[in-house]
Order: sequence, then C-alpha cells, then structure tokens
Amino acid sequence: MFRITFLALLFGAVSRVYAQEAFSDALHPLIQTTPDQAPAESAWLDLRQNAPQNSRQQEAPPWVEAVTLSPAQPATDTLTKSVFRIRVTRPSPDYQVLFFRLFFDDKPGQQPELTAWDESGTNVVRSGALGLGIDLPSSDSVMIPMTGASSIDIEVPGDGKTVRAAYLDWMASSEVVHPVNADRREVIPEPFSSMPPLSSPSQDVEHFGTVTATLAEDTIRIGTDIQESAAFQFGIEAQPLAALLTFEVASPRIDAPPEIYLNGQDLGPASLVLPELSDPGYRGQMEPIIKQMYFQYTGWLRAQKIVPITSLKVGTNDLIVVNGAGSGNSAIRGTQIQLKYLWDKSDYLLKAGQ
Repeated sequence: MFRITFLALLFGAVSRVYAQEAFSDALHPLIQTTPDQAPAESAWLDLRQNAPQNSRQQEAPPWVEAVTLSPAQPATDTLTKSVFRIRVTRPSPDYQVLFFRLFFDDKPGQQPELTAWDESGTNVVRSGALGLGIDLPSSDSVMIPMTGASSIDIEVPGDGKTVRAAYLDWMASSEVVHPVNADRREVIPEPFSSMPPLSSPSQDVEHFGTVTATLAEDTIRIGTDIQESAAFQFGIEAQPLAALLTFEVASPRIDAPPEIYLNGQDLGPASLVLPELSDPGYRGQMEPIIKQMYFQYTGWLRAQKIVPITSLKVGTNDLIVVNGAGSGNSAIRGTQIQLKYLWDKSDYLLKAGQ
C-alpha cells in the first residue's frame, strides 16, 4: 500500500485501444510462473485530482511502488507543465515490457507525453505527444521497455486535470500465424476483443469482386446537426450487389451512434463494434431528471453500416455522417466504402419460384 500525493487512487482491471509502439525489441516469449505463483496483477490508477476529503489510501499491486503529482511548473515559452510520476519495479526479470494505456481529455495544446527514466535520471524512452488534439475524452497506449527503467512520467501542459486514469499491464509474446496473401496486421493482443486499426487504402482496391475505396483518411469532427456533419461525395460506375460503409468514431455515446444519410435518405444509425463492458474506457454520465446512466466510450471504436443498394445510384452519390441525437460532439476517421459486385466464382443460390 502507498499514499498518493494530491489525488485519489483507484485500481481495477484492464484496457483497450490501439497501441503506439515505443520500442522495437522482441518481447519475452514466456512469463515463468509456478502453481502457487500467479502472474503479476494489472494496475488501474485513478489520476483525477479530487478534493482532499474524497481522497483515500488504496491498494496497488506490489510492483507499483508510488504515484505522485508534481504541481504545475513553468516550462519553455512561459507554459506550465504538470508531471505524474509512477515508480515501478519489475516483478521478476522475465517481465521486460509494460503496456501503458492513458485516459485523458485530448485537448489541443495539452496532449500528454510519457517518459521512462532509469535510477540515474537518464531518459530511457519518450513516447511523443499522445492523442490527436480532437478536444474529446480519449485514450492512447504505449509499450515501454522496462529492463532499465524504474519510473514513468506523464507530462501534460497545464494543471494536469485533463489526465484521468492509467491502466498498466505486463506483456509477453507468443508465436502467431497469418495468411501470406492477406495484409499483415500488427495488432497488440488486448483484454477486450478489440478490433485492429482500420486500414485506409490510398487507391481503390479490388479483391474477389469487392472494391474498397477510401472516402477520407483524415480525422473529421462531427456534431448532432447537419451543419456539423461530415459530408462525402463518391462515384460508382455500376450498381453493386451490396455496399458497406466503415469508419472509426472517437468518444461515441454507445446508445446513440452516428446517423447515416445517403442521397437525401436517412439510413439510420451505424452499428458500433463494442469491447466488453468491463473495459475501463466506458465513462458513465448522468443528467438532471433522467434516472438512467448512459455511457460514452473514451477511445476509438469501429462503426459500420450496410448501405441499401436501392439508395445508391450510378454516378455521384452524396453521403453524410452526423452524430446521434443527444450524443454531443465526436470525430470520425478512416472513412471507406466497400462495393460488392458479381465475381466469376461468386457463391450464390438461385431459388425456383413457387
């Protein structure tokens, strides 16, 4: 047990999101344990700066030695920075790489950065700025080599109140096979059945009669009004048999996903690919009068929508993505559409009439 300075500390379980690699060394292939020795626990650190009366001493896994917050100090160009320092000791020499997921408000100019230090004060690794500055609750991940590091700093411009929590877990590797004729996906296994990052081809790609076209790879902010929507135009040369719209959405309200409009028709909401509800990326919110809590996912999720082919037309099509009612602002990225055409080896059944 330990006491944390200036903030409350809670511990829970696990995480999700796409990890930003901070190293290139191989992971240890196997964490050695015995029947009476379980693997090291993961750590959930609540870094919100609560009022002193709400702060209380809490338990942490033994390998987390201390968590402290240094008040904002002047930095370059008259800016101030706050630093959360997490002291870590490896449970055994087999534990070499630490998975670190940070939950924060992704405000422009206040993006956090992780730095790992050794006992001599030497900088072991630096993550670079996390997030995209989209001004939404979000999360991002880094894998940190800990063979020489003993502490991790979370540096954030300002008073540090944009940082909410962190999830830490030790990593191991295993042999993975993949099809040689499919794109290799560098995916970090995560506890909550996460999808791999969405790949956006720079040019139209045809595979087994299906054409994949990127509408916009960039991040686009969206709101709940049509005036705050993301608008796309795309052309098709022939009517497809099926169409699928796919994109990633940041910080969505899970019961009010983005709405899709095509050529002036309301196609309804997209479907979100959700991780398990135990993922700490879910953030509850209550409003006056309304008794039921609703949840926002503070990270990126994949969204998909089957597009009725009767809504498509040969020539130019106009597509609009707007956030669901009552869900506030969000952002989308990697927007793409797949068009399925008849292929010479298509598998289909032709049923006789009655």
